[in-house]
Amino acid sequence: MNILKSIFVSTYMMTAMVITVFAAWSLWTTGHYLSWGGVLLVTAPFMMLLGWLMISTSIARTSERFPVLNAFGASGVGLSGWSYFQGGSGLAFDLAIIGWVGFLIYAYWYSSFGRKPSQKILVGKQLPDFNTKNVAGDTINSSVLTDKPTIWMFYRGAWCPLCMAQIKELVEQYKTLQAMGVRVALVAPQPHTNTVSVAEKFGVDFDFLTDEGNLASRTLGIDNAHGLPMGMQMLGYDSETVLPTVIITDVGGQILWTHETDNYRVRPEPDVFLDVLRDNNIVTAAA
Repeated sequence: MNILKSIFVSTYMMTAMVITVFAAWSLWTTGHYLSWGGVLLVTAPFMMLLGWLMISTSIARTSERFPVLNAFGASGVGLSGWSYFQGGSGLAFDLAIIGWVGFLIYAYWYSSFGRKPSQKILVGKQLPDFNTKNVAGDTINSSVLTDKPTIWMFYRGAWCPLCMAQIKELVEQYKTLQAMGVRVALVAPQPHTNTVSVAEKFGVDFDFLTDEGNLASRTLGIDNAHGLPMGMQMLGYDSETVLPTVIITDVGGQILWTHETDNYRVRPEPDVFLDVLRDNNIVTAAA
């Protein structure tokens, strides 16, 4: 199933981009505003959102099913369909339908993992031991990082704009977390040079870690076979990645809280982490 999703998302993104460009060109050259404007209403808003996510890295989450974009899609299909039945372009109507169906599949099927909570990271249990590599290239066992309360964020890699935005949100809470004596460990199954680049980009005293071979994710039961969009392998990433997961542990590594999202676009905000820490009496480093 995952390999179908991997192929689908890359194919859909490329198809939606081509449809958008073709519709804009057709609108310009033909002046058929209802036919081709309808097509653009289906695909252009999502392409614009995607572009903004890639460029800004300031949006860490979206709505679960994109109701506004769905409304645009339905309206676009309606306009192109009405134009077609009035003698307008059949091609425009077909492309509008293709674009909207592709979007619905993306929003309702691709975006959801269908994951079950991992039995290896249960609240109240000890965090299992696993190895990662720090920015210096040293192998670090997870037990070494449990000398403080720790927020463990397992993210898919530097290629994922929502992941980068979520890290940015945590960086903005750096002083608060430092005052609370909380460690932040950011773990990704990606080329080690990418982990180093992410650490240099944000420039804070977090633990930026590489999960080589995705072994840590497998140990914790949060691995995602064929989770990488098809084609990203050319950038050095493995096809297997991690399901976005946050774990909060206390001193010694007991699990206090976990978040295992079933939709990669739905992620907790930093205030949620801070509330968990405060609820567990982790207030300041002195305390």
